Amino acid sequence: MSLSLEDLDRITHIFFPYTEQKTREVTSSGGRFVYYTTAETATSILRNKQFWMRNTAAMNDYLEVEHGFECLNKSYDASPGIAFNAALNTCFPGLADEIKDFFNGWLPSIRRDTYITCMSEHLRAEDQHGRLSMWRAYGERTGVALVLNAAVMIRKSTEPVLNIFSSPVDYLNPEDFAVKVEKIANNIVAEVDYIKSLGREIVKQTVFQMLRFAVLCTKHPGFHEEKEWRVIASPVMHPVQHANFAVEVIRGTPQEVLRVDLKNHPGLEGLALPELLDRIIIGPCQFPDMVRAAFLRLLQEVGVPEAGKKIIISDIPLRQP
Repeated sequence: MSLSLEDLDRITHIFFPYTEQKTREVTSSGGRFVYYTTAETATSILRNKQFWMRNTAAMNDYLEVEHGFECLNKSYDASPGIAFNAALNTCFPGLADEIKDFFNGWLPSIRRDTYITCMSEHLRAEDQHGRLSMWRAYGERTGVALVLNAAVMIRKSTEPVLNIFSSPVDYLNPEDFAVKVEKIANNIVAEVDYIKSLGREIVKQTVFQMLRFAVLCTKHPGFHEEKEWRVIASPVMHPVQHANFAVEVIRGTPQEVLRVDLKNHPGLEGLALPELLDRIIIGPCQFPDMVRAAFLRLLQEVGVPEAGKKIIISDIPLRQP
């Protein structure tokens, strides 16, 4: 069975209600994401027209992935998980155990073969100054925020071009996670006939991906102000197109990264820099005018039209160490 865009919308409503909600919020707030980083990293992205995806095992995100596993495990054998599995078995007998075994079989790969890039939702109110907490966390002495048009990340497609996927992060403790599991169980019960019409294999793959993204995109509630989305690749599970691996040294640690070119492809428009980049915000730093001049030249070199209008110096009064 081939899925239509209408099917994707309905499947998202049933199995990914939080993604549905956050996509609406991103669209209504201007349809943009932002990548807070250092001026050095931003320079590399623009000059090479490329962004890097890092393995979660080499990042702080490894602990966050473990938090997601903990939330899932605590919910799965409790009443919300029991209700969820019962709903699946109502659709197709024995499906719950089949999905559990399938997920557990892929678990080692999910842990060691996941590459991510993290971004935040960008709000209109942040256009001139950015977000103070993000400058503190990621800007170091000279921070830069790359504000990006979100269309390429939230687009709907029945034929993925890159096999790289985006998902909003949810900020949950195990109790809140269990509430979300119960909600999806209720959605399944309400849509049993439609779910049966999809066929067993599509439902199995959909629920597997739901569990995978729930694990990879659940963080402690204390991080909620980051409003994070994750761009996710799992090359063993889904071979990635139009990207390549390379060894890079990051903060003194050699590691394999996945390098993705910022260019358009048939069926995937909006990834090239002129369309992707909405603006650059220069964060609090010692030489903001010098940094602005450097990024103006970089934007002109990569063909961004009216480059001067896209660079803003933040007026946020953050003291530098």
